[in-house]
Amino acid sequence: MATQDRLTATLALAHALSAAERGLPVIPLSRTKLPALRSPHHEDTDPRSPPCRGECGLPGHGVHDASTDPAVVRALFAAAPWATGYGIACGRPPHHLIGLDLDPRPDTDPDAALQHLARTHRFDIPETVTVRTPSGGRHLWLTGPPGITVPNSASRLAPGIDVRGAGGYLVGPGSLASHGVYRLAPGTAHLPAAPCPPALLPLLTPRPRGRRGPPPPPLPGTDRGRGLVEFVRTAHEGQRNTRLFWAACRAYENGIGETLTPALTEAALHSGLTLQEARSTIASAARLTTTTRT
Repeated sequence: MATQDRLTATLALAHALSAAERGLPVIPLSRTKLPALRSPHHEDTDPRSPPCRGECGLPGHGVHDASTDPAVVRALFAAAPWATGYGIACGRPPHHLIGLDLDPRPDTDPDAALQHLARTHRFDIPETVTVRTPSGGRHLWLTGPPGITVPNSASRLAPGIDVRGAGGYLVGPGSLASHGVYRLAPGTAHLPAAPCPPALLPLLTPRPRGRRGPPPPPLPGTDRGRGLVEFVRTAHEGQRNTRLFWAACRAYENGIGETLTPALTEAALHSGLTLQEARSTIASAARLTTTTRT
């Protein structure tokens, strides 16, 4: 192993051990941000074989290998000397970490979307550990209460915001990936991960299954629009504004915002929003998408 590669691996292990000391379960990652160790069952092609999550005692089970035990962490990194970073398992005790991955793209502004959620659902975005990503995004660390399972999701909460929960992991600060290094944002290194705001938590957890309303009226010219309207129409309490905002953003991003506004408004009224709430949310989505395109 070249000297530079050995130094990178040593630094990755040092960062991982530091995180483990703080009660954060870690695994080694490669430059691709994927678990560095290959599954020991990669040659097993029998679909009848039950999935193994580490019961076999061998490393290579991704986030299921994550540990806070220094001896285990050292052994994992010793088995993957090519590792250049580390992942932090979410949803695990004692912190029950939840990660909000804000990833700016040409057509989305996740910071504005999060601010809109905070205003709509009346919670404050707490000061917390924040990690800057090489792509210009941010990871916000929050902690959840025991007994609440927050699943992983991609842009379900809002456009450009991915959620890392149970079964997922966050790339730890100090990790080297293909496009650069993950670094703690200035002024946040001393902060503990803040508790998830109570008003935000229901938006992160699966909604209860309930009866769906009748299908929306046919929309001329687009099945895509019909799906967005149905998404808003079947929203449950606590998700109505968020669903409407997400759907309206998608509609405007795809050039059907003006056409779809009447149907989205009707669907929002059906779900329980007032006319003023529906119009305000759709207008916010229109402003957001217009701003991100200019």
